[in-house]
Amino acid sequence: MKAMRLHQPAPAEEMPLKFEDIPTPEPGAHQIRLKISVCGVCHTDLHIVEGDLTLPRLPTIPGHEIIGVVDAVGAGVTRHKIGDRLGVPWLNQTCGECRYCRAGKENLCENIRFTGMHADGGFAEYTIVHEDFAYPIPPVFGDTEAAPLMCAGVVGFRSLRLSDVQPGQKLGLYGFGASAHVIIQVARHWNCEVFVFTRSDEHRRLAKQLGAVWVGGAEDDPGTLMDSSIIFAPAGKLVPLALRRLDRGGTLALGGIHMSDIPQMPYNILWHERTIRSVANSTRRDVIDFLNVAAEIPIKTETERYPLSAANEVMLKLKRSEINGAAVLAPGE
Repeated sequence: MKAMRLHQPAPAEEMPLKFEDIPTPEPGAHQIRLKISVCGVCHTDLHIVEGDLTLPRLPTIPGHEIIGVVDAVGAGVTRHKIGDRLGVPWLNQTCGECRYCRAGKENLCENIRFTGMHADGGFAEYTIVHEDFAYPIPPVFGDTEAAPLMCAGVVGFRSLRLSDVQPGQKLGLYGFGASAHVIIQVARHWNCEVFVFTRSDEHRRLAKQLGAVWVGGAEDDPGTLMDSSIIFAPAGKLVPLALRRLDRGGTLALGGIHMSDIPQMPYNILWHERTIRSVANSTRRDVIDFLNVAAEIPIKTETERYPLSAANEVMLKLKRSEINGAAVLAPGE
């Protein structure tokens, strides 16, 4: 099969992904193989490619917003069958036995595995996954529009939950990439007033189109305080800026797996029981709940589609914030 593989992390400008022919994998016990239709490109993929995250194995195939069709099953598979259309997210597998798994916090599993990091991901024609960690895609979504839902959507949805925002409240979103453009639609579905802080004129335009009541920069004053906020941009300098716009008792959720250092800041902007909390991965329940909500709305994703071989160019565009919505790679194009 054809795949874009990472042998050594490097800046996106150096085009570190290699377009290669490698053996097509075979599913083992309780595993399924998907013939990949599309795979979304996430900011975490950029962190993997550039070495911001410690990688457990090399070479590896990035990509964890996978949509495909089951074309082979291993021994003992009962959950899915050949021909099923499924999605595979960032959470690739958990042990089910550690103290976190037993407490219902599998996103914190001590032996957690991630798609495109511990296991080969979706920048390829085929992928293997355990049957318990793949999910039916609601028929209302086509393959391309479904891909960003598998991480940008799922982790964004968990971030929204952990922000503690309630229906009708004011929500601030910092950064308006793949996650934010999905989650604003859930927040509007909950009748929240959404305020978007972003530098890009194109992102501001899309935010207004999707129902933001205000758009501006992180340093700008929207004229009111937020009940909850989410930072999707991986920039620690945004934390004190967001706290200054957060009301008493409000929660600031940090939606990324990686962030630059948070600068020193005065205690008074955190005081009055404001909370900062990180968002770590997602659970299987998050995926199921989010796909149900996404289909109910239904969410519309903004996508830019590219051939698999263009993955390096897409990484560079993502780094430069030149993707409007979400990028999707299509094997065979």
